[in-house]
Amino acid sequence: MDSEYKIYLARAQNELNLSTMIQKISDDKNMQIEIFGVKEDTYYSATTSHAYYSIFYAAKAYLLLKGIKTQAPEEHKKTFDEFSKLVDKGIVDVELLKIYQNMIVKADTLLHIFEFEKSKRGKFTYKRIPQANQEPAQESIENAQIFFNNIFRLCEKTKEDS
Repeated sequence: MDSEYKIYLARAQNELNLSTMIQKISDDKNMQIEIFGVKEDTYYSATTSHAYYSIFYAAKAYLLLKGIKTQAPEEHKKTFDEFSKLVDKGIVDVELLKIYQNMIVKADTLLHIFEFEKSKRGKFTYKRIPQANQEPAQESIENAQIFFNNIFRLCEKTKEDS
């Protein structure tokens, strides 16, 4: 279990890095055209998605150090529920739980958009241009950075104490 938590922390860092890179690509139209040879577009929903996965994997790493392993089915729900229990016990700061909850809401929103498009149940009631997602995507990155940095410190402290 000792090395497994490190794998999850590394994955969390990787997801956070990818989220930041996607944000930069979305912001830099010249990069899109000159380096990647694609037309200008934004990828802010992917930024949010990868920021969420950073939080998810960081939470899994910390849970492992506490002797708690979550698995499919419903791995995301189980991970969140177990993390919530640590907050309830006062082991983890409630602010980290709020960040986690916020990211789940964003991930659920993306899932609902996917389901809506997949089923073609009707017409859009409104349309949002992709650029409108820039600010929420930046907030997702900032939240993931806060969450990751705090969980990383908690993991280090937990390892020192054991």
